[in-house]
Amino acid sequence: MIELRNVWKSYRTDGVTRTIARGISFTFPAGECVALIGRNGAGKSSMLRMIAGTMRPDEGEIVAHGSVSFPVGFAGSFHGDLTGAQNTRFVARVYGVDTEEMLDFTRDFSQLGAHFHLPVNTYSSGMKSRLAFAISMAIPFDTYLIDEVTAVGDASFKARSEAILRERLESGGAVVVSHSMQLLERLCTSGVVLDRGRFFYYPRVARAIEHHEKLMRGQLPPWMRARA
Repeated sequence: MIELRNVWKSYRTDGVTRTIARGISFTFPAGECVALIGRNGAGKSSMLRMIAGTMRPDEGEIVAHGSVSFPVGFAGSFHGDLTGAQNTRFVARVYGVDTEEMLDFTRDFSQLGAHFHLPVNTYSSGMKSRLAFAISMAIPFDTYLIDEVTAVGDASFKARSEAILRERLESGGAVVVSHSMQLLERLCTSGVVLDRGRFFYYPRVARAIEHHEKLMRGQLPPWMRARA
């Protein structure tokens, strides 16, 4: 379970202040797969990084009950001068899992071939995301943070990624960011729309997707306008 307690977050880009969280208080349901939906620039990836603890809110706090993954698909925590295998060993030691088992799983699932033993700073963004996804799936977390990772790779890799994620979700929860509404409908039970720094939660993911699509078209119906 993850709690957001009066969370505020803003930052400046090109001289403009953007607020992605305006006093958000919300509890993600334990063991549930929740879609985090919003337009480009709404702050979805930043929200995942705050939940993971790699970015701090300006005010308020985020409390995680149980283990939470780093944002899958975000490889910023990798050491670029180390190889994929060396980064895997380091993460295994940090999380206290069997190093050899994690190496075998990560090498086989990421399908990086000889690149697994080359420095990560030689990888493409897609290769880094595949490495990050494989490493995170090798560790049993209570909550997985997923950021567009199933968009990486060919059709076979995408299918394998979704299949193993479903397997992990049988015993854990997730917060999932994706531009694929079809994927969110397949994976998630509920959904949160992040818009103008506010959360709009729906127990049915289809209603969250409807809210988002209406926002994108500027056609919110009355019952949604009342909530927004």
